[in-house]
Amino acid sequence: MTDVPNTLLGKVMSVLNAFGADDDELGFAELGRRTGLSKSTLHRLMGDLVDARLLDRGPRGYRLGGHLFQLGIRASVERRLVEVAIPYLEDLYERTHETVHLGLREGHEVVYAAKIGGHRQATSPSRLGGRMPLHATAIGKALLAHAPPQVRAEVLSAPLDRRTPRTVITPGSLRRQLAAVRQTGVAYEFEESRVGLACVASPVLGHDGAVVAAVSVAGPTTRFDPRSHAASVHAAATGIALTLVRRANLTTGT
Repeated sequence: MTDVPNTLLGKVMSVLNAFGADDDELGFAELGRRTGLSKSTLHRLMGDLVDARLLDRGPRGYRLGGHLFQLGIRASVERRLVEVAIPYLEDLYERTHETVHLGLREGHEVVYAAKIGGHRQATSPSRLGGRMPLHATAIGKALLAHAPPQVRAEVLSAPLDRRTPRTVITPGSLRRQLAAVRQTGVAYEFEESRVGLACVASPVLGHDGAVVAAVSVAGPTTRFDPRSHAASVHAAATGIALTLVRRANLTTGT
């Protein structure tokens, strides 16, 4: 349970944010526990949110509504980015036949904006719209390496969550890895988010050098060597970046 802003919008957001990436439906009691709202307040909000199609009633409780999805795909930056990225992600999947991701940084986490995986995709903690800590994934390290210095300092000074025995939790080690990412344009993960999973990632950089997103390919350590796919991942990230710049120039007429 978190502190709820004492405004109508704050209470609405507390309800919507109560749903995690893996939550199909949540019951009224669980929503009350997660939001800290009183039963009467929560009951009124749920009714209004259902009427607005921001929530739907399901057989076991409530789920996020279809109108939220419609609003989400109208978000201009993310929509344009995913539209540009998808052909490159599909090409990357055809080259590797492993799980391909597009991720964005939000705070100290990576948010998965796109995911392509076949029938034999590796078991991965990633979910479309889900989050993972930046330091524990290759795609997160690619984003963190090119994040503003203040963000890197915040992550390196905070406790680093150990997801597996191989998660990098020593600030010095992580700092050296991030420096290597900035130099080579490639980040790696070896069983740091999940045992048995390896990954390679590369940042998508804007014309000003700021990181826009990152691309990764992940596969099981039994058959996947991320180093052998570094060039392909880097090429995909570069292709996305160049296409974004070209489209921006066409829009502005430059």
